[in-house]
Amino acid sequence: MDTFIDLQSDSFFMAEALRLARRAWEAEEVPVGAVIVHGGQIIARAFNQVETLKDATAHAEMLAITQAESVIGDWRLHECEIYVTKEPCPMCAGALVHVRMKRVVFGCLSPKDGAGGSLLNILQHPQLNHHCVIASGVRQDECAAMLQAFFRERRAGS
Repeated sequence: MDTFIDLQSDSFFMAEALRLARRAWEAEEVPVGAVIVHGGQIIARAFNQVETLKDATAHAEMLAITQAESVIGDWRLHECEIYVTKEPCPMCAGALVHVRMKRVVFGCLSPKDGAGGSLLNILQHPQLNHHCVIASGVRQDECAAMLQAFFRERRAGS
């Protein structure tokens, strides 16, 4: 049986992730936002808080995973989908595999550290015990433009 993917809902949920990324930027964090969806409903929302929390693991995906686990009442998120504005890094990709995330939808690629197919593909590594379905390029231009503008602003200010 083929899985029907409603690209309109992908765009809708990514728009929410983009709103969260803007909040990260306002907090002077790298603008990455993430939402986790279960049964068509958002159950977790987060944005990068590495600088705020002084915690290298406080990526949007990691914070959203913790929230979703609390909502679901289990560490296994096999019926959930995550929408994140930037391709997950190796740490986040590893966590997404570990929690058995059903589907990972991201906006723009991250050639320097992307672990969803750019640099490497932890999300679908053949030797791991779980493989996530990947959808990339959802609202790609908006996601990439926000990151580019953020880093351009940072370079101009230093």
